[in-house]
Amino acid sequence: MKPGMKMNKEDESGLGPMHLRENSLAELSVNRVTELGAFLDAGTGNTSDDILLHRGQQTRPVKEGERVQVFLYHDPHHRLTASMRLPQIPVGGIGYAPVMLTTRFGAFIDVGTERGIFLPFSQMEERVEEGQTVWVKMYVDKTGRLAVTMKVEEVIRKIALPAAGIKVGDMVSGTVYNKTKEGIFLITRQRWIAFLHRDEVNRPIHMGDEVEGRVAYIRKDGHLNISLRPQKEKSMEGDMQMLIEYMTRHQGTLPFTDQSDPALIKASLGISKSAFKRAVGHLLKLKKISMKEGKITFL
Repeated sequence: MKPGMKMNKEDESGLGPMHLRENSLAELSVNRVTELGAFLDAGTGNTSDDILLHRGQQTRPVKEGERVQVFLYHDPHHRLTASMRLPQIPVGGIGYAPVMLTTRFGAFIDVGTERGIFLPFSQMEERVEEGQTVWVKMYVDKTGRLAVTMKVEEVIRKIALPAAGIKVGDMVSGTVYNKTKEGIFLITRQRWIAFLHRDEVNRPIHMGDEVEGRVAYIRKDGHLNISLRPQKEKSMEGDMQMLIEYMTRHQGTLPFTDQSDPALIKASLGISKSAFKRAVGHLLKLKKISMKEGKITFL
């Protein structure tokens, strides 16, 4: 409470005591219980300011005189109302929660309360859409209201565990919690951190997306580097088939060799020059193609 603020002072709208805010948590005493529900002491000394805890918003019956932890929100008539359905994410904690709706000011996240919790644009790692599920951290903003942020990197680093019982080549899946210029970070169900380098990204990936990848490297700290590409053997088989199909469509000719520009190979065939050379080398060994005069043709 700010210096000079009186406990019985109401906010400018006259809709409730100034020290109690919508979208906030409070522990209040039960003044009286009626058929409608329980009325909670707002701390003003005036029973007309009591806050309704409707029977439908009680997770258990309450008794007169006891103190209850509640979530405060505005009902359809803009009256301050209480609910015993508390956020599933504690203040300072993180959770994986769906976006309820977006507005011109930000978005609202479903954390299990009667109303969504506000996610300001300033706290987004990227713009979100209704129905998207993202990692968020709960905090109390400067006005005393609950809010969430997508800046969860620090907390996830603290709770992460080193990967165990896994080896290079195994598949893992996780959800995206951070994106940087270098790549994308995921957290798995086992609380392992997995990193997907930007060069490995072959499709649009958004915050909160679930991604499955192959373990390419296990770091000393137990974090993982993953790849979306198949293992080289399987990848090469696919590349070989692609080259054969390409040649079939182009009169049995492939106008590239191991001396061709890597950018041209990538643009035309969709694979790297090293992958191209592996596939061509294997096809030469299998005697399916020949290479001469700067061209590759069927035998």
